Amino acid sequence: CPYGFVGQSPQIRKLRELIEKVGPSRSPVLILGESGTGKEVVARALHNASKSGDFVPIDCGSLVGPLMESELFGHTRGAFTGAADAKRGLIELADGGTAFFDEIGDLPLDLQVKLLRLFQEHEYRAIGSLQRRKVDLRVICATHRNLVAAIEKGTFRQDLYYRVNIITINIPPLRERIEDIPLLVERFLERTDRNFTVTGEVMDALIAYD
Repeated sequence: CPYGFVGQSPQIRKLRELIEKVGPSRSPVLILGESGTGKEVVARALHNASKSGDFVPIDCGSLVGPLMESELFGHTRGAFTGAADAKRGLIELADGGTAFFDEIGDLPLDLQVKLLRLFQEHEYRAIGSLQRRKVDLRVICATHRNLVAAIEKGTFRQDLYYRVNIITINIPPLRERIEDIPLLVERFLERTDRNFTVTGEVMDALIAYD
């Protein structure tokens, strides 16, 4: 199935067409959708279409605590207590490829400021370093949150929103494309090592489930 998406619903066909159109470019993309709709699948498909560098997923929800900036930007040896060796950050690993900021709506405000500078200037500074390093990366972000509402609440920066929301891709939940459920069931059964049969009654129950 092209781009990892099983289905022939109009929504999935439109999504495949959008990936083909947007994928080869280096434009920032914001992927919106509920949890479990396949946001990372879309992000990887966009990256694969660009054929450039590595795909580096960054879980924004896990970037908490005193070491979150080090995870992103790395640090020099002796930059802080416990920094016995220099460390490369996720941004450096994504240089030349794609940085996928998963659930960017969960990112703390102080880190949003640093990301904004990264996106604007295409450069960053590792903790403990006096030198700024230029990077060339494609930025793809995803969230299940309503970022416009988050801006109104003061939990997400408006200027960062405008930076990441250049191209928007909305992924529909499965309940809005129920015609794809039989195809998904068939695909999942193909991956098992047992010979299962799905009766009409079972399929009707699956399709009726919201």
